[in-house]
Amino acid sequence: MLKKLDKLILKAFAGPFLLTFAVVEFIFLTQVLLKYLDDIVGKDLGIAVILKLLFYLSVTIVPISLPLAVLLSSLMTYGNLGEHHELTAIKASGIALTRILRPVWLASLVLGGIAFWFNNSIVPKANLNAYSLLWDVRQKKLALDIREGVFYNGIPGYTIKVNKKVGPNKDVLMGIMIYDHTQKSGNATVMLADSGRMFTRFGGQYLGLELFRGHNYVEQPDARDRSASSFVRQGFKRNMITFSLSSFNLNNTKKELFQQNRMMLNIPQLFNATDSTQRALQRQRKQIPLQLSGYYTYLRFDTINQAAYRKVSAWNVPLSKLAPLTGAQAEQAANRARNIANFMSTNSQRLFETARDSAQFRIEIYRKYTQSVAVIMFFLIGAPLGAIIKKGGLGVPILISILFFIVYYVLSILGEKGGREFEMPVGLGMWISNALLLPAGLFFLYQAYNDSGLLETDFWRRLAQRLPRFPRLRRLALPATE
Repeated sequence: MLKKLDKLILKAFAGPFLLTFAVVEFIFLTQVLLKYLDDIVGKDLGIAVILKLLFYLSVTIVPISLPLAVLLSSLMTYGNLGEHHELTAIKASGIALTRILRPVWLASLVLGGIAFWFNNSIVPKANLNAYSLLWDVRQKKLALDIREGVFYNGIPGYTIKVNKKVGPNKDVLMGIMIYDHTQKSGNATVMLADSGRMFTRFGGQYLGLELFRGHNYVEQPDARDRSASSFVRQGFKRNMITFSLSSFNLNNTKKELFQQNRMMLNIPQLFNATDSTQRALQRQRKQIPLQLSGYYTYLRFDTINQAAYRKVSAWNVPLSKLAPLTGAQAEQAANRARNIANFMSTNSQRLFETARDSAQFRIEIYRKYTQSVAVIMFFLIGAPLGAIIKKGGLGVPILISILFFIVYYVLSILGEKGGREFEMPVGLGMWISNALLLPAGLFFLYQAYNDSGLLETDFWRRLAQRLPRFPRLRRLALPATE
């Protein structure tokens, strides 16, 4: 019977989990796309490039989608069982709630292990492919779009203006003006034409403009008098100009250039990067006293008579034995003090950046563990809450899931920022969200195990009756009597 019960619960969990995981993936993917929308739209990337980018980005958000999907699906599963009184019937047969939760609990453990493996092995490769492709997309120029009455400078070295575009394919141009900036002489070279025809050449690698009935205007400075210049005008009936469109191509940057980024590394590589950064930080700290000694000088002063001199550090000289400084000496001392201040400011900033890089690598290490544990932690919240509220569907479960996920997300952001800015230990900052929500999950589990009506009015009334120190609160909680 228990095996049939496990199959029943797992079957009830599988459907909502697949549905919610797909929905959550879509929502997070939409959020990421909105962030990079300006870099994608209008560049004529092609369906293949867009689908590849969507696939890589969807893989990178799997670790953050799994916890929310488990929370929502477990809440829906046990909420549906409670709403249809199946949970009550199972309990009436003598089966404890912990035994009822065990199938989904084991499934959550498996999903947590899969999340850890996925986060350590697959996500770094997906990040490498996604962000290298996104870099190439950002570098690609907008698709060729010459509009009527607007100066277009998308082609390097040229500015083009067209008064009107006609024809079925809008490839016949009227009133053409072209500024040639390839000679780095401003607007000294201008080409005007009554009409022209636009087309691509050599498989779209070049843009051809065939111009009709026009003139070339070139301003040439006088070699003898730089303030004077002359204009050269040359007419033509037909002229062909070819522009390179190489800047509109999607170039494939070498992925090796991105491999050292912390998002592209697995746990062993992150540990190696952390150790290297720590060693660099220690070397920088040891070099500062040696570099700083060069900013100090040694003064000579008379301790016994005017003929006996010796060199001692200026820091060990009593002020009473130092001769008054001249104006030049004072200015020199002030300059050295400013140099020391600038030196310490620059090096302290460099040490801070190196230490923060080390913290960033450790944050990525902890993230791979915390996101996996979050899958199990959200099960401890969602499953008991579903058994308590006894409501399935997408209404109440979504509201509760969003509430807990927002709390988790905010705590994660605050903890990560605190660890990165050295306001708290990195480990504490990364685990704080799971640590604070775990007691809530255990509390809900305890309440569900004892059949507590946590969300019912009678529960809070009985709780108020146990507060003898607040008689007024008790009177408000008790029902009114005639």
